[in-house]
Amino acid sequence: MALTGRTALVAALGTLVVGLLPGWHGVLAVLLPLLAAVGYDLALAAPVRTLRLARDGDTSARLGETAEVRLTVTNPAGRPLRAELRDAWPPSAWQPGAAYAAARHRLTVPARERRRITTTLHPTRRGDHRAARVTIRSHGPLGLAARQGSHEVPWTVRVLPPFTSRRHLPAKLARLRELDGRTTVLTRGEGTEFDSLRDYVPGDDVRSIDWRATARQSAVAVRTWRPERDRHLLLVLDTGRTSAGRVGDIPRLDASMDAALLLTALATRAGDRVDLLAFDREPRASVRGRTGGDVLPATVAALAPLEPRLVETDTSALAATALARAPRRSLLVLFTGLDAAPVEAGLLPVLPRLTERHTVLVAAVSDPHIAELAARRGTVTAVYEAAAAARHQAERQRTAQRLRALGVTVVDATPTALAPALADAYLALKTSGRL
Repeated sequence: MALTGRTALVAALGTLVVGLLPGWHGVLAVLLPLLAAVGYDLALAAPVRTLRLARDGDTSARLGETAEVRLTVTNPAGRPLRAELRDAWPPSAWQPGAAYAAARHRLTVPARERRRITTTLHPTRRGDHRAARVTIRSHGPLGLAARQGSHEVPWTVRVLPPFTSRRHLPAKLARLRELDGRTTVLTRGEGTEFDSLRDYVPGDDVRSIDWRATARQSAVAVRTWRPERDRHLLLVLDTGRTSAGRVGDIPRLDASMDAALLLTALATRAGDRVDLLAFDREPRASVRGRTGGDVLPATVAALAPLEPRLVETDTSALAATALARAPRRSLLVLFTGLDAAPVEAGLLPVLPRLTERHTVLVAAVSDPHIAELAARRGTVTAVYEAAAAARHQAERQRTAQRLRALGVTVVDATPTALAPALADAYLALKTSGRL
């Protein structure tokens, strides 16, 4: 049972009666009618426990978009339902400050009928957002008292990574078509895998002329080439403590996810096979054996609930798992940090095992704020900050050089630049025939 503000107002007005009739007579003259009115209101309020509730609507949405979840309320009683309803969800399902208004609804359901209400979610975090309880307050006709109860109506909305780097995909695909020799420009299709012969046109590289084929026909023939296809890529995301560090408004892991999605989309279009492994001390997510158009949706679904863990990554176990997942020569893309201590203690000892069998590419997220600090001058504090930032940059560069000395390709870029830079590195490896 719940009393409304109208009951409090009536009780406050009753104090005037008590003032005119002091003593128990005045109190009873106010209290008894008020209690009777409250009892009458409760008796005529529609019961809450017998209501039937069901959900439908969106089950997934990208981060930054909205999701609509509909709730159907069926009133089987013989009295109309006049109610306030609170559809509770986790705080991260709403924009800051919008939860109170967005979760509350007023509705009237006639006897033995049903009504549908819509709750619009605007999630601020990735992952699975599960509905909490639905609380309903059923008011009587006088508005003095209400019956209140809660129902569990389960529903889950999976919030997917935003994939903001999707805007770079058309440009990278155009570059891929150019490498594949399928553009109208007069350039040799780059790559190391022979494709076909065609007639020579002015502007073609004379080194592409196939003199044997030319001798067998009347026209000059040139070879066309394409990058190797059906190569295997294994994307390995380090979900240990270094991935939890925030760069700007997002964790490093989210920036790595965005770059992984762009690379997955590009490599799939290029005819390569892409697998995914997220690891810290044990596998956290995995995508294996998907082909064609199933790869990107499966990768997005696997990454959506993934969160960094504040533990040190077991790089030895990570390397063993990666080698087991990629028994043949592959491009191993490792999304991790370039901090000197973790790399020297964890990654460097296991790299020879990886580079012996695979082409290894390390993708790391750098903090643009460090570059801003390194450029500051003017005050004593700014000079010290610039010196610390420059030292940090020098350490990352030395770490990257040590990795390159072991044959590793290193991509170190800011969150917004990491995805296109990684795609360019992949295309460069494909052009040079190193996949």
